[in-house]
Amino acid sequence: MIILGLILLLIGYLAGISLLYYIGGILLIVGLVLLVLGRVGRPVGGRKVWF
Repeated sequence: MIILGLILLLIGYLAGISLLYYIGGILLIVGLVLLVLGRVGRPVGGRKVWF
């Protein structure tokens, strides 16, 4: 999710499409939050480990 967010953020910025820019930013933030929650050992979505 973090990589997809970065890709959309870059495409939106370079192409001048603000919708892609905002969606990429949101995906990036959500991905980082899920990463932090997973790293501290908190179960995310009912699962402790995501493979």
